[in-house]
Amino acid sequence: MIEAVLWDVDGTLAETERDGHRIAFNRAFEATGVPWRWDEQRYGELLRVAGGRERMLFDMLSQPQAPSSAAEREALAARLHPIKNRLYADIVAQRELPLRPGVAELFDDCAAASVRMAVVTTTSRGNVDALLGAHLGSHWQSRFAAIVCAEDAPRKKPDPEAYEVALQRLGLQARRDHVIAIEDSPAGVAAARAAGVSVVVTRSYYFATERPDAALAYGTELASGRDWVPRNAPGRVSLGVLNEWLRAS
Repeated sequence: MIEAVLWDVDGTLAETERDGHRIAFNRAFEATGVPWRWDEQRYGELLRVAGGRERMLFDMLSQPQAPSSAAEREALAARLHPIKNRLYADIVAQRELPLRPGVAELFDDCAAASVRMAVVTTTSRGNVDALLGAHLGSHWQSRFAAIVCAEDAPRKKPDPEAYEVALQRLGLQARRDHVIAIEDSPAGVAAARAAGVSVVVTRSYYFATERPDAALAYGTELASGRDWVPRNAPGRVSLGVLNEWLRAS
């Protein structure tokens, strides 16, 4: 039986990458006079680089109007990133980023069955607080037995550090076969599997065509079990369905 469900954030709980972070970056660029913007395609390419600050630095290498020296590029990224995070929080506060279908229902399943949940992400605590505070209220943290963010695990996925920290805080290092991670990206799947945790993948906009063979199952959304591979589910992907998939693995 599942003892804990570990949630990734960006792309998994909400389409934060396309509809939140990308827009916030572009607004930060505009507000500070940076003469480039990221369209949906370019941002999808940049998602192969983990971390917003790192993404900016990587992109600057191909931007002809970017600062020429590494020190200047570092300084620009350091100046832009907190502005972008504030603008992201504004987007979330205005309710422009709904939870993905089926997420809230699976939250409730876990609460009803006394199955602990954790947040396991390498985005910042401020970004997580903005998103979950908007949807679950100011006391959202009480719904999670552990919260692991970038400040707690600086080595970004696919490194398993965030999952190892979460397992330690939950006291489940020796029972990781009773834990399921919910992820959306190849890096997230690799991080969870490296920590010995089984993964269910709810494919997000930017990873809609991924075929994560290391996952127990993958599909479009938790609200429907119709298109899941290698096994479908009746109705939505509930806690009961996750238990069945884990037992069958």
